[in-house]
Amino acid sequence: MNTTNPYAPPQAAVQDVIDPEQQELAGRGIRLGAAIVDGLILVVMVYVPLIVSIKMSGHPLLVNAHFNYAAMINTAILLPLVGLVAFAWLNILFVARNGQSIAKKLMGIKVVRSDGSKASLGRIFWLRNVVNILIGIIPLLGSVYGLVDALLIFSAPRQCVHDKIADTIVVNA
Repeated sequence: MNTTNPYAPPQAAVQDVIDPEQQELAGRGIRLGAAIVDGLILVVMVYVPLIVSIKMSGHPLLVNAHFNYAAMINTAILLPLVGLVAFAWLNILFVARNGQSIAKKLMGIKVVRSDGSKASLGRIFWLRNVVNILIGIIPLLGSVYGLVDALLIFSAPRQCVHDKIADTIVVNA
């Protein structure tokens, strides 16, 4: 005999949102360290292969003040492009899973919404990164924006401008 009430409301698993007051904000130094490590990882994965491939090719990129396009395509583009794709793929994978770049994962911090819920890949990519870059490339305004963005880390909520735009915070994972 079926004892379930056909008039009962549907039952669903609800993922609780963590109270942002209970989450410990990531320290300023650890965030700076993660930004530096992400930059170093990018250098190792893209620029080191570029330099090594140019040196190992034995072909100069400039011949009689003209670009040697065959050497440039064979050496200076393919290997760094593979490194860039691998770097992007790893970052997208980590950010989509738990709001962490490669360095944030190594440092034990992550990006979440200001209410404590998980930040989506789109929010992190478009609002934290693309909008930040687009504002940053505007002549004069971009320099001022970059300075203000960096200095706001010293405010009480430790939110930079790009965090405020995306409604995110960086917390200890």
